[in-house]
Amino acid sequence: MALVTTAEVCDTNPQLIVSGELRALQPIFQIYGRRQIFSGPVVTLKAYEDNVLIREFLEEKGDGRVLVVDGGGSLRCAILGGNPVVRAQNNGWAGIVVNGCIRDVDEINGCDIGVRALASHPMKANRKGVGEKHVPITVGGTRISDGEWLYADTDGILVSRTEASV
Repeated sequence: MALVTTAEVCDTNPQLIVSGELRALQPIFQIYGRRQIFSGPVVTLKAYEDNVLIREFLEEKGDGRVLVVDGGGSLRCAILGGNPVVRAQNNGWAGIVVNGCIRDVDEINGCDIGVRALASHPMKANRKGVGEKHVPITVGGTRISDGEWLYADTDGILVSRTEASV
């Protein structure tokens, strides 16, 4: 798949912006990982200060998908670290967007995958396995559902109900 920038998607699809089918997340995310531009179908997960379900997802084949995690915006611990990101890279995930914190930043920045998160934090998350898979979530002021498309680059993050044309 050719790299598609968020500006190109916006410029060529103004009707999708007006209709609400193409939405931009608030510009609150930090950029991590070597892959600055990524896109793919969304898989959603809600997990507050717990990383068990995140790890389970990233152990699956990614097939170019993007995992979007609603961590409730918590800044109290990291729900994603270097080991799961390495697994995600090796399993073919295009990217991970975390509404929360990550850790092991140097390790993540060495991976060929796109990662967005609110911040980094040295404390690890709980491991209770609490959360919800494949549910609609709200991240960056935007409602996101399983199966939608996500586009991320250094300008921001977009979500569309269908794969946008460029």
